[in-house]
Amino acid sequence: MIGTTLLDKLLNRIALYDDAIAYKELFSLYHLKLIRFSALITKSKEAAEEVVSDVFLKVWNTRSTLTRIENFHLYIYIITKNQSINCLTRLKRNKSFSIDDTEVELKSMYPNPEQLMITSEMHKRLNLAVDALPPRCKLIFKLIKEDGLKYKEVAQLLELSQKTIENQMTIALRKIGESIQLEVSKTYLN
Repeated sequence: MIGTTLLDKLLNRIALYDDAIAYKELFSLYHLKLIRFSALITKSKEAAEEVVSDVFLKVWNTRSTLTRIENFHLYIYIITKNQSINCLTRLKRNKSFSIDDTEVELKSMYPNPEQLMITSEMHKRLNLAVDALPPRCKLIFKLIKEDGLKYKEVAQLLELSQKTIENQMTIALRKIGESIQLEVSKTYLN
């Protein structure tokens, strides 16, 4: 998750001084994360990019109120969720929605050198295991593990109880563990 003091400084610069450089930094901090999140809802990278552009336009247009937002991190995800749902509704209404749109660019889950030692094969297996999760379970897993949201924030964002989020994470971790273990035993025991 993004450091609160850095985020607060950026929001203050944007809200109080119309600082375009701070806005660009804020954009850089959230852009890819929000595209991944939106694409999980819209099932389209192009639609997700459009949604995120609209979200950042809204942030700029309401910049004078940014300092009054208690939890900007949660706020921007909620805006993205709502815009994504609206976009999905429009796409379905226009019947131009395609489930088979391009794959979403994923940020590496292993940024430090120790974690990078994992083999590319294991990384592929992990991605396959995550992709095999049920949609809601997958969304919750990615929000927590990739985007760094807290269980409570995901519960608020998805309008679910925190217990449901905990249960879904338990299911996700169990299924991923079973899937990876099964793949490893198939590979090395045959």
